[in-house]
Amino acid sequence: MSETESSGDECVLKCKKPAFVLYRNREEWKDVVPIPQADVPNAVVAINYSEKFKDVYDYLRAVLAKQEKSERVLKLTEDALNLNPANYSVWQYRRVILRCLKIDLRRELVFSAKMIHQHPKNYQVWYHRKAIVEMLGDPSAELELTKNDLEYDSKNYHAWQHRQWVVQTFGMFDGEMVLCDTMIEADIRNNSAWNHRFFVISNTTRFTPQVVAAQVDYTLQQISKAIHNESAWNFLRGILCQTKDGISGNIKVNTFCENLIASKNISPQLLAFLVDINMALAKEDQKAREKVKELCMQLATDVDTIRHNYWNYLAQTV
Repeated sequence: MSETESSGDECVLKCKKPAFVLYRNREEWKDVVPIPQADVPNAVVAINYSEKFKDVYDYLRAVLAKQEKSERVLKLTEDALNLNPANYSVWQYRRVILRCLKIDLRRELVFSAKMIHQHPKNYQVWYHRKAIVEMLGDPSAELELTKNDLEYDSKNYHAWQHRQWVVQTFGMFDGEMVLCDTMIEADIRNNSAWNHRFFVISNTTRFTPQVVAAQVDYTLQQISKAIHNESAWNFLRGILCQTKDGISGNIKVNTFCENLIASKNISPQLLAFLVDINMALAKEDQKAREKVKELCMQLATDVDTIRHNYWNYLAQTV
């Protein structure tokens, strides 16, 4: 064996994770009497818990019964959460211990980041992270954390929700529109990024005439790239509804839609948007009511037949 191969084997041995020792076999836990789970006897479909799972949770029930708050229980909750990261009660008790022992919460940020990386779609993991940031009063690591998670899954609802909480709570909106531009450029159909764009504007510049004009220009450009992209059409609806003229009063948007129709560049999203425009005018305008019926018929019979019942119903209500 060469020297290189030998050193490689030594590294493997050093880096190998030590075998898990059951709590019932640990000398420092001899003072605790585990409490087994009270399963229904003779269950038709019994859950086949692993020996490790039963051991950890039997001891966890025992310390919960005594309300023990110690470093060893903190480590026990970590083992329990690695086995079941969705267990709300364990997360809650872990926070109780952290407060009681005045543990350095930056250690907990490291642990929670690891858990988020392993379980990015787990609500309880993200809720715990939020609670720790609140306790610390320091959100400095959160934008980078969520950015990294969104690079892995750009539509992870939990990551977006956490980011919005952070930027709103701590006033960290600088750079958020740049993030939206980047995310939409990478995936024009990323509804979460479009939603975040609306959220950022709502909490910063708000919908002044200048902001609306700029956002209309941006959105029409994006729609031109992907006319079937419902996210962009919904964003356009949202910003127009913030103006005094509403969805039907923007000349640039109306002209854009007319040009698409004239060029036969038709999509269900375009026609549905035109339905909304004409619905806004229908109360006072007979031509608009007739246009709604015409558009609904076109959607029901040709363009969006999968939702024909909805379009037929809408036509009848005008």
